[in-house]
Amino acid sequence: MKKIIFTFFVVTTCLTYSQNKLQSPAEFLGYEIGDQFTRHAEVINYFNHVADHSKMVTYHTYGKTNERRPLTYAIISSEENINNIENIRLDNLRNAGIAEGTASPQTAIVWLSYNVHGNEASSTEAAMQTIYELITKKTSWLQNTVVIIDPCINPDGRDRYANWYNQVKATPYNVDQLATEHNEPWPGGRPNHYLFDLNRDWAWATQVESQQRLKVYNTWMPHVHVDFHEQGINEPYYFAPAAEPFHEIITPWQRDFQTQIGKNHARYFDAEGWLFYTRERFDLLYPSYGDTYPTFMGAIGMTYEQAGHGRAGLGIQTDEGYILTLKDRALHHTTTGLSTVEIASKNVEKLTTEFKKFFENSNLKYKSYVLTGKADKINALTNLLDKHEIKYGFSNTAKISGFNFKENKAGNINGNGALVVSVNQPKGKMVKVLFEPDAKLSNPLTYDITAWSIPHAYGLDAIASTSLIAANGNKKTTTINNTVSSSGAGYISKWNSIEDASFMADLLQHNIRVRFSEKDFTNGTESFKKGSLIITKSDNRKTKNYDQIVVDIANKHYRKLYTTPTSFSGNGVDFGSPEVKLINNQKIAVLKGDYTSSLSYGEIWHFFEQQLKFPITSIDTKYFKRIDLSKYDVLIMPNGYYNGYLDKTTLDKIKKWVRSGGKVIAIANAVSVFADKEGFDLKKNEASEKDKDSIGNLIPYDQRERKSVKDFITGSIFKTKVDPSHPMAFGYDDTYFSLKLGSNSYKFLKDGYNIAYIEQPQSVSGFAGKDALKNLNNSLVFGESQIGSGSIIYMVDNPLFRSFWENGKLFFVNAIFFANNNKFRI
Repeated sequence: MKKIIFTFFVVTTCLTYSQNKLQSPAEFLGYEIGDQFTRHAEVINYFNHVADHSKMVTYHTYGKTNERRPLTYAIISSEENINNIENIRLDNLRNAGIAEGTASPQTAIVWLSYNVHGNEASSTEAAMQTIYELITKKTSWLQNTVVIIDPCINPDGRDRYANWYNQVKATPYNVDQLATEHNEPWPGGRPNHYLFDLNRDWAWATQVESQQRLKVYNTWMPHVHVDFHEQGINEPYYFAPAAEPFHEIITPWQRDFQTQIGKNHARYFDAEGWLFYTRERFDLLYPSYGDTYPTFMGAIGMTYEQAGHGRAGLGIQTDEGYILTLKDRALHHTTTGLSTVEIASKNVEKLTTEFKKFFENSNLKYKSYVLTGKADKINALTNLLDKHEIKYGFSNTAKISGFNFKENKAGNINGNGALVVSVNQPKGKMVKVLFEPDAKLSNPLTYDITAWSIPHAYGLDAIASTSLIAANGNKKTTTINNTVSSSGAGYISKWNSIEDASFMADLLQHNIRVRFSEKDFTNGTESFKKGSLIITKSDNRKTKNYDQIVVDIANKHYRKLYTTPTSFSGNGVDFGSPEVKLINNQKIAVLKGDYTSSLSYGEIWHFFEQQLKFPITSIDTKYFKRIDLSKYDVLIMPNGYYNGYLDKTTLDKIKKWVRSGGKVIAIANAVSVFADKEGFDLKKNEASEKDKDSIGNLIPYDQRERKSVKDFITGSIFKTKVDPSHPMAFGYDDTYFSLKLGSNSYKFLKDGYNIAYIEQPQSVSGFAGKDALKNLNNSLVFGESQIGSGSIIYMVDNPLFRSFWENGKLFFVNAIFFANNNKFRI
């Protein structure tokens, strides 16, 4: 009996000891890092385990994804620092001038972000090993360094990839590149739930992951930020320093310390015989990346790229003949992560000193950006500024002079009540980056777009002033309190913004019949432009409590209703005019799947669900050719590559449906499938032979890439002319600034409507090669070609690009609900 009791005591003691012991990832998970892809929930469990068993770690949840997975971060430092963590955090903000008071911090803050692209999955595996190594083997670095680890920025994408891979992989894994496990199905694990690329959303914060992460980021403002990625299977490893172009606000210190970090990494890689490269491909210009955004907020921002990506799986044979394994990939990321912490720990004084200097902004040319426009657009912009905790105010100055964005030259603006965003604030350099008229380029070969100027993106008139414009700090608030007017003929609401469109969509969802005017008119003392919404008693007699429903929805959307006792206009059309048309409660189909861009489809999906809040039916390309299109009023074709998919039979089917009253909206490269085909009134613009380079073969090999930029447009902003009388342009004036992502060019429609177009190309911001510019002479941007009772809408430039080009969204809504509104569904 004593022997049994003793045995029980030993077993119990061992189990208790095991449960209380900090476990390595391998001990906790039951497999070595790299042997499997770890599901997100298991990653969370491991970080919780570490926090429960170490006084050097605290673990926090900062939000949830669209699919309800937690977004988390761990804070790692010495026990003493953890106990003093709030003072360390505040001292850092004081050092930057963001929080009140003065401080001389003695602690570096390093933020490591993993798995922003879901199928670049080795980094989350590395995150688990990295935290364990830091608190068990590298504790000396933590005496003067705080490390923040976000183990998975994109849990929805990661689990989409990991779950798929775990389902299809062979056992043992197959290294053949053609094996199923190395070929993800559409849309892949890279994007988030709405198929957005979260690594291009830092500045625009359109996604819940970005919005919630920025709240935490702004409370810390780290000195060093690393974004861990993967690239093609045949590239080894990329780390800092970055490639040109560097944005001009990047300081010499930020450049130099990237090089120091890179050399420290190289020391470890050389010792192991691991290949790497630096200073290629990944530049520091576009502000919405996980390396550039932190850089423009004062950090040393870097991208680390490991070979692998979604193709690599647990192991794959590369083109050079060696086997690339997940174990190797995770080890490399662990090594650079630890190396980053090491060199930060060795340079704390310089990091904190230079960090403070970054926030001195007296040498910036433009001191204030002054913006005017529709209240909704100003409000949308201030909402963005609030996300970044950028300060702003409103002016009382009558006339403000400077660089006029709309005219692309010196000019002035009426500043009474204008929004003012100045650079005399800690985040002044980020203000410059977001608002500057045209970013300087040391090299036109960039990894992303070269223009993003906020005034053009939001459709606002703006002045960049070299003077500091006085402004108060009060944000304008909108108070709307519409009341029922049941004795009147109806209600009128103006049409200027995407908020007006959301109001209309909500009315339609509540079965309220809504009209829009194709002509200007006056009613009472108020003037109304084309597109104004008219909600009549006559149309809604059968709807119980119609007045109350309309008023409640208007108040919900902060829309001002103009009540009228009569449908008789003072000037222009009456409510019963044929030019005042009922808006159809459109049944909308959106193409998705193979041949479509997942990013473009995601932009459309997100727009309808999160902004317009209007239902769509997504139809996969796997069965699209078999469906009955007559069930739908509108077919939206995202950017994609349809020439190999839409054969003549299917195009004829689409044309027949359009002729009977259907509407196709083709976006970006989807337009090309209709070009030069009979019956579609769309032809490509081709450069003449005399414009083509006849000596191309004489260009030296090492100059080919640079020479080719003459054909490129790398995300440049162009001034276009607009026909504001066309329903698709209601809410716009005669000018629109369009973000052009490539050099595709189409001639003016011969029989259709050229709604937005370029005559003589004028790039106001960003890079456009000289030959690409020539090819844009007399080119279409937005157009409508009518076929029978229906239409095809050509949107050569994508108005929903990354959901940040706010001023394009109303064109898209107009195309759906206003353009060729001849088919009304009873």
